[in-house]
Amino acid sequence: MFSLFKTNPVKKLHKLYERKLELAMRAQRNGDIKSYSLITAEAEDIIQRIKHIEQSKS
Repeated sequence: MFSLFKTNPVKKLHKLYERKLELAMRAQRNGDIKSYSLITAEAEDIIQRIKHIEQSKS
């Protein structure tokens, strides 16, 4: 019954991943390639965490 109020960590990480991709795109459009590569690396780390969580559920 109380699982209704629990947050889904994968859903939260997906939102964070989408925000990082948006920031990376903006940095790339502004010509800031260093920031683009750093933010993209952070996004890749997030997607790896998502995959790890999904694999541990299975």
